[in-house]
Amino acid sequence: MAKNEFKPVEKEEQPVKEKKKVKKVRESRLKNTFKSILNGEILTRGEALRLLPFGLYLCFLAVLYIGNSYNYEKNIRKTSEIRDQLIELEYEYITTQSDLMHISQQSSIAHRLDSLGSGIRESVVPPMKIFDQNNKESKKKNER
Repeated sequence: MAKNEFKPVEKEEQPVKEKKKVKKVRESRLKNTFKSILNGEILTRGEALRLLPFGLYLCFLAVLYIGNSYNYEKNIRKTSEIRDQLIELEYEYITTQSDLMHISQQSSIAHRLDSLGSGIRESVVPPMKIFDQNNKESKKKNER
């Protein structure tokens, strides 16, 4: 039989070196991407043309979002203006009702009639009920 021997452990230094290389590659890709954006080279590539409909869709959504916010603010302003008008109309209603109550008092009506000189005066004799004797007799006949 063969002897059991331990295998030598491999050093993991090589994968670490590869990761560093990947980072350098990523950094260089990032630099190249920014460089192509600033130079305008990104617009000449085929990828930009492929992503153009999506970019236009995003622009359209941004315009809709801005328009929606303007419309919302306009509605808020209208609501506050209408609320202010409602408060003003409530105050006007209260003052008009108060003026009407004051004008419709018997003493103020009598004073206005005197100042106009119309000859109409306030009655000092209280009203009396007038009974019609003929009307009572006709009702009794109809009941029989």
